[in-house]
Amino acid sequence: MQKNQLFSSILLLFLLFAAIITTMADSQTSQPSNESKVHIVYTEKPEDQEPEQYHIKTLASVLGSEEAAKEALIYSYKHAASGFSAKLTAEQVSELLKQPGVLQVVPSQTVQLHTGRV
Repeated sequence: MQKNQLFSSILLLFLLFAAIITTMADSQTSQPSNESKVHIVYTEKPEDQEPEQYHIKTLASVLGSEEAAKEALIYSYKHAASGFSAKLTAEQVSELLKQPGVLQVVPSQTVQLHTGRV
């Protein structure tokens, strides 16, 4: 398998997993608009700048400043997929979804694997 095909396959699997988590999260109660929760933000891969700087710039467009974006940013994903995790309110998520290059925003969620052991 070629490198680009492998990358595309991994990205597709990653986005499919995110869609499943989103569906699970939608069945839960919505958060109050002023409560910040960790979200994973999937973005297009930046062509002309470093991924982390692109992520900060995208987040700053909603939060109002690079300082606020750097405070909210938890992690910047650069390899298998482009995106970042950040603490965001429901209102900020709505605004972020309107930004160019933002593909999807999903609540971060911890899942437990079932091992069959009791």
